[in-house]
Amino acid sequence: MDAFEEAIVLVKKLSGGGPPVTYEGRHYQVHQIEPAPVAAPPVWTGSNGAKSLAATGRVADGWLPGHAADWLSERYRTSRPIIDEAAAAAGRDPREIRTIYNFPGRITDRPLPATRDGDGRWIGGSVGQWVEELTGAVLEHDASGFILFSADHGAADLVTLGRWAGEIVPAVREAIKAS
Repeated sequence: MDAFEEAIVLVKKLSGGGPPVTYEGRHYQVHQIEPAPVAAPPVWTGSNGAKSLAATGRVADGWLPGHAADWLSERYRTSRPIIDEAAAAAGRDPREIRTIYNFPGRITDRPLPATRDGDGRWIGGSVGQWVEELTGAVLEHDASGFILFSADHGAADLVTLGRWAGEIVPAVREAIKAS
């Protein structure tokens, strides 16, 4: 985990221009390397263990909880505090570490009586149910984005992707703007 954290720090130091970088880490050492002139893209992790979650809080830009975990899941409730505490201890605002959620599920033509299973995992619903869920995720739980995948964990089919991109995403954007 130390090497993981050092690598994130080094990637950030070696991007965005500036004077040559010297870095003497436990795992990586560089001497007078010119940083790339462009900034590195944000560094996101899919951390699960306590050490990697803490590293995410100290140095990463974002987190994907994985395993279709969202703000209602046990994984999120036990993991996010580790990220936030590590961020605060490092002098960072925990809200700087953004979260994107993986959302499995099907898009149905009619509303489902329940959009979550017995364990509280999202299983899908009508366009309206998706819009309500995702809008709430952004407004109430600071979601930065979503990744759609099919309920069977394979690639989403073209019809589902079309409905996601053509119906759900625009409606969520409008609902957020209207709030």
